[in-house]
Amino acid sequence: MKEDTITSDPLKKWIAEEGESISFQKDEPLYMDGMKADRLLLIRSGNVRLNKLTSEGRELTLQICQPGDLIGELALYTGQLNFSSNAWAVDDVQATFVKQAHLEKTLTTNALLATEFMKFMGENFRKNQSKFRDLLLHGKKGALYSTLIRLSNTYGVQQKDDILIDLPLTNQELGNFCGLTRESVNRILSELKKADIVSVTHSKITIHNLEFLRCAIHCEDCPITICRL
Repeated sequence: MKEDTITSDPLKKWIAEEGESISFQKDEPLYMDGMKADRLLLIRSGNVRLNKLTSEGRELTLQICQPGDLIGELALYTGQLNFSSNAWAVDDVQATFVKQAHLEKTLTTNALLATEFMKFMGENFRKNQSKFRDLLLHGKKGALYSTLIRLSNTYGVQQKDDILIDLPLTNQELGNFCGLTRESVNRILSELKKADIVSVTHSKITIHNLEFLRCAIHCEDCPITICRL
């Protein structure tokens, strides 16, 4: 996201002006599951992977966050809350953060920022709700189809009638987005490639028939702001 997008968003602009700068090297954690959640971070440069480990030790990738995204979990005015996921720097990351206490004090007196914060929390809730709905209701194929649609909305580059997902992904990494094994992803992708629904070149997926994927999971035409990773 460009800097002018940050400055046009009141909440992000406030964090950029009021917050403290912090940097992370590639593969360094920004925070870990179980740590006290006492800050909200605005990514200024670099990408961040949010993930969760299941009780069986499998990784579930929740989101790849980009510059301009806000990350962190806060329970404002309620006291203690711990992070429920891990945040890893995919590459070198520059971020700005505000502490919970400072944010709480500001939201109490600034109606515009309070409204923007409620919109941010509500959008995150809807995004996560729709994602888990798809993973639970549509089986393995539907989970992968939904993930491909969300990837196209997040990283898609239109190329005539096709959409290139401009993010290199191994089948294992793709499986981590939707809770599938690498073998399941291999099998389903092979079926899609044989049907000319998708193709893969240099670990990047091109979708040739997005409508097929949308119809298969009875896509509800959610706004793109919600149907994203």
